[in-house]
Amino acid sequence: MIEKVFILLWIFLVYSFIGWIVEIIFSAIKQKKFANRGIINGPFCVIYGFGAVFITVFTQDLQGIWLFIGSVILATLVEWIAGHLVEKWYHERWWDYKSLKWNLDGYISVPTSCIWGILGVIIIKWGNTLLFGIYTIIPSFIMKLIILVLTVLIVIDGLATMIILSGKSHNTDRWKATDAWMDSISEKLKVKICKAVEERIYKAYPQKTKVKEQIQHPEIFAYGCSFYKVILLFFIGAFLGDIIETIFCKITMGVWMSRSSVVWGAFSIVWGLAIAAVTALLYRYRDSSEGFLFCMGTFLGGAYEYICSVFTEIVFGTVFWDYSSIPFNLGGRINLLYCFFWGIAAVIWFKKGYPSISSLIEKIPKRIGKIITWFLISFMIANIFMSSAALMRYNERNNGEIANSDFEEWIDRHFDDERMKKIYPNAIKVSP
Repeated sequence: MIEKVFILLWIFLVYSFIGWIVEIIFSAIKQKKFANRGIINGPFCVIYGFGAVFITVFTQDLQGIWLFIGSVILATLVEWIAGHLVEKWYHERWWDYKSLKWNLDGYISVPTSCIWGILGVIIIKWGNTLLFGIYTIIPSFIMKLIILVLTVLIVIDGLATMIILSGKSHNTDRWKATDAWMDSISEKLKVKICKAVEERIYKAYPQKTKVKEQIQHPEIFAYGCSFYKVILLFFIGAFLGDIIETIFCKITMGVWMSRSSVVWGAFSIVWGLAIAAVTALLYRYRDSSEGFLFCMGTFLGGAYEYICSVFTEIVFGTVFWDYSSIPFNLGGRINLLYCFFWGIAAVIWFKKGYPSISSLIEKIPKRIGKIITWFLISFMIANIFMSSAALMRYNERNNGEIANSDFEEWIDRHFDDERMKKIYPNAIKVSP
């Protein structure tokens, strides 16, 4: 597991560096002058790194045209989320595709998404093979040391950049010194980098525009699409999702079946994260047409369910759902019909559910609301930890592994195979 993490970090670092080179060359050709296109100060364009890692992890089952389509979807999703995060944090746009055909809000477009798809195929077919070869040639200790050092540097660089750009620190001298040091590293690579972070960003993103900040009402608890609103929507969505799936199983299969993702309480993490994510990503589009919301819900829901399926299989060695028997499925992880259900759910949520629930949340007294939210966060963290431990031991017991600690013995007593089968009746073990 640790070895896989190092390989993924290696992929992230290399493609971040390659992406940085590609971006500055493109910028130099287009703008007739050099500009560092990285979000951070060092020679890394991290959106490329994240995109490469996502494609590597979540397209491993795909071949041919599906590999291209999967790369398009995942990379586009990364770019779209990154654009909105930058806008939310800094109230600015750092790129704009509105001049291109078939764009969405200027952050993504069909032409650029197709380029991402081609790059994804190249990454899987040839790029990762080459990188893995380099990884195995260099002595393990030296390679891991290089990866750790570069990872620490990129984290510090990113943190310094965020603090400086946000302007929320009262003492930025230390962070500016860190950025200056990263500048000197880039100078050694004979790349001219702007001294001030904001000047560099403006040169790198000439289309950058200010975005109007969301109106704040500090006297109202969880106003708009705030942190507290999203967290509470997660819990509401997780509970309602579990209830809906339980009733659906009763109607379609005639049996009451647990659909919970955790060992304590009726909570479906998949539904909770879906509600929280779709609210955060589509909040600005909540008043859009039903057709638009349906299409976005179908796209985001399908991509989200596929990612969840791959993630749980990798982490827990378990497949929690399998759509292989349903027509128009992709590896049994998603199917067209259920993707449409996600789209319908998005329409119902924003047109009917969200306005009412949001209004009720905002009526909670501010202090009480914060206490409730942090209590629920603490509870869910403990719940997810215990559920993960129970699932791992469940898998280990099926492989004949005995408990090696008092904690594992406690898990075996309180979450034995019979109880785990009741909580996760559809869980299918995957051979290592």
